[in-house]
Amino acid sequence: MSLRNIAIIAHVDHGKTTLVDRLLQQSGTFRSNQQVAERAMDSNDIERERGITILAKCTSVVWHDVRINIVDTPGHADFGGEVERILGMVDSCLLLVDASEGPMPQTKFVLGKALRLGLRPIVVINKVDRPDQRAHEVHDEVFDLFAALDADEHQLDFPTIFASAKQGWAALDPANPGTDMAPLFELICRHVPEPAADSTAPFAMLATTLEANPYLGRLLTGRIHGGVARPNIAVKAIGRDGRLIEQGRITKILAFRGLERVPVEEAEAGDIVALAGLSSATVADTICDPQLDTPLAAQPIDPSTIAMTFSVNDGPYAGQDGSKVTSRQIWDRLAREAEGNVAIRVSQSDEKDSFEVAGRGELQLAVLIENMRREGYELCAGRPRVLFRPDPATGARLEPIEEVVIDVDEPYAGVVVEKLTSRKGDLQEMRQAGAGKVRLVFHAPSRALIGYHGEFLTDTRGTGVLNRVFHGWEPYKGAIAQRYTGVLISAEQGEAVAYALWNLEERGAMFIGAGEKVYSGMLIGEHNKGNDLEVNPLKAKKLTNIRAAGKDDAVTLTPPVRMTLEKAIAYIADDELVEVTPKAIRLRKRWLDPNERKKASRQKEVA
Repeated sequence: MSLRNIAIIAHVDHGKTTLVDRLLQQSGTFRSNQQVAERAMDSNDIERERGITILAKCTSVVWHDVRINIVDTPGHADFGGEVERILGMVDSCLLLVDASEGPMPQTKFVLGKALRLGLRPIVVINKVDRPDQRAHEVHDEVFDLFAALDADEHQLDFPTIFASAKQGWAALDPANPGTDMAPLFELICRHVPEPAADSTAPFAMLATTLEANPYLGRLLTGRIHGGVARPNIAVKAIGRDGRLIEQGRITKILAFRGLERVPVEEAEAGDIVALAGLSSATVADTICDPQLDTPLAAQPIDPSTIAMTFSVNDGPYAGQDGSKVTSRQIWDRLAREAEGNVAIRVSQSDEKDSFEVAGRGELQLAVLIENMRREGYELCAGRPRVLFRPDPATGARLEPIEEVVIDVDEPYAGVVVEKLTSRKGDLQEMRQAGAGKVRLVFHAPSRALIGYHGEFLTDTRGTGVLNRVFHGWEPYKGAIAQRYTGVLISAEQGEAVAYALWNLEERGAMFIGAGEKVYSGMLIGEHNKGNDLEVNPLKAKKLTNIRAAGKDDAVTLTPPVRMTLEKAIAYIADDELVEVTPKAIRLRKRWLDPNERKKASRQKEVA
């Protein structure tokens, strides 16, 4: 049976996972009456809740005696590390583009990676069933993007197919909709080359993803570059620098068959499989025959741009909700994450019981914290900060710049331009995007975008769409104003009283409701003015035996502003932390004692 290896790459929400669903259904992977969940590839709880793909996953379908290995990839720029390493194990890719939105920042990012590896993509213009589709214009924009990314003449001669993954059809002409995905299957079989691998050579495979299985141990997934893999053969793992990591035997080989992984007795060169049996090998290592000494070339990964400090929860309510609260447990969990996720770096911090975690963006780090929280961990997370680097030529400080593409209704374009230019963003392009919308393209520092998304949604009444992707490094652009308001800080520990909160409402918006636990140094609301204010949320109404002539006022509280994990991370200032437990998300000051806070602020002023 001949093989084809393809990846599906696109911007977020352009229909990658839905397309994989249809390919699986129409290839006969499922029975006709089998109940299959929508977005079957998104198996993770957080993926299903958020409607996004976070981890790259493999599947395979059979079409007319051709086995097609398909890799579904995330569309968010924060999870771009998944895409970068996956592209090394396929021979071509399907580039999905929305027929209405056209090429977006992440489209440009993933396409650039694919072209640099020499892949010849197939362009799939998806969602042509939308009433605002402009398929032919988008096709021209995609061609311009290929040319802008220095594609060679073979890559510029890309085949294009029009599809509606939701309705389950593909066609060569959008004016003549098809009935199924057969044209796409035929195009893949025709355009994608068979893997150029030698089955007679010694066994060699580059590990691209790592996961822990409770029964089989560490599972390393990758494409076999040469030779044949069989259970119980002797292998060794060598690092990118050629040093020996470990020697061992393959205990199990799992091949992808539809949505399942099935054990096989033999895997040939060119196939994508998962191997078990090695205890130390990790991502980017080469697993090979003992006689080989040269590692396979691994795709370099773009550097991290944002870091956060994770520390032990030292608040008054520490250890009440979670089961894993010590620094050793947190460090072990972060080390495991860094081992399998190449886009994350973990290091010891200067402060006691705290660690520095560097990644691609706030969303990536928020997903990590959410996973830890669900596993029973308690921790405190600091404000995200940007990682600078020195210019190799001049030694000047460089900072990461992101390309920001915003689609917004015309009345709100002015306020968005005003806000981003005040945050040191440079407006690159402004044009009509149809249907009363304007497309704005900025180059803005990563620092400027921390905490901006919530403000952006408020400014555009929830109608704006903001997309961002790493653009490059530029000289430091100077200080950027952060939050303009102060916070309300609890001065006491206990349960908040409705009467006290009712009286505090004129001071600002509350983050907590009546009956919730608070402690000294915890943030309970946003102050209307620019300074921080200590308040007492436990103050109850004094009762007397003297009858009043008037009636008591009814206490009616305004519903509090509930902070999600991402909102909390984006909201906090440098001297504040987010306390995360399995049952609660609290905002607090770094120093709970008011005297310590005053001392720290004086030291900051002196510095």
